[in-house]
Amino acid sequence: MSITWNTRVETPADVELIRDITRQAFGRQFEVDFLDAHRADPVAWLPGFMIVATTPEDEPVAYAALTRCYIGDKPVLSLGPVAVLPQYQKQGAGGAAVRAALATARDRGEGTVVVLGHDTYYPRFGFRQATEFGVHHPQYDGPNLMALALGDHAVPGGDLTYPVTV
Repeated sequence: MSITWNTRVETPADVELIRDITRQAFGRQFEVDFLDAHRADPVAWLPGFMIVATTPEDEPVAYAALTRCYIGDKPVLSLGPVAVLPQYQKQGAGGAAVRAALATARDRGEGTVVVLGHDTYYPRFGFRQATEFGVHHPQYDGPNLMALALGDHAVPGGDLTYPVTV
């Protein structure tokens, strides 16, 4: 059976569900605390950039979060966490959320998205190793740090910094 995933911006009613999806998907509290810290930060958290994937009955089963970070002094977006309830993994829900989040970013005039994630998963969305663009982070340089230019923007080079650390 093929599921058609709907995507939308989170609502206040989704926040606890998203915390639960995070806990189940990662199997630990760290990512929940990471997400909560970003929600609480007025620089990092961008209303309207948390995209959920839902069943046809509007049950959230996955999400993709975009938050603010910087390359040098240029504001860019960071993708993550991306989480899917275990029983819905490998069925396209996470990919639907990521594609919708990237489309939202592009539609709102954002130019660059970075992600720290699986180097075999994110290239399907166009991400390439960040060092190819001259983007560096003292802890995360390597194949898992990737960047994506949106539209006709260029990825700026420089040091990647995050307003929130956990």
